[in-house]
Amino acid sequence: MGKGDQRSRRGKTWIGTYGKTRPRKAKKVAVAKKATAKPAKKSSK
Repeated sequence: MGKGDQRSRRGKTWIGTYGKTRPRKAKKVAVAKKATAKPAKKSSK
């Protein structure tokens, strides 16, 4: 189980493939920004 073994993690990193033993990193879900309360504009009459 060395660099030539496609099933091992070392083999996957050496060959450059992904699979069950070497999954791709999951993309981070973007955190929704909180809606900032803007102060109401004062209307001049």
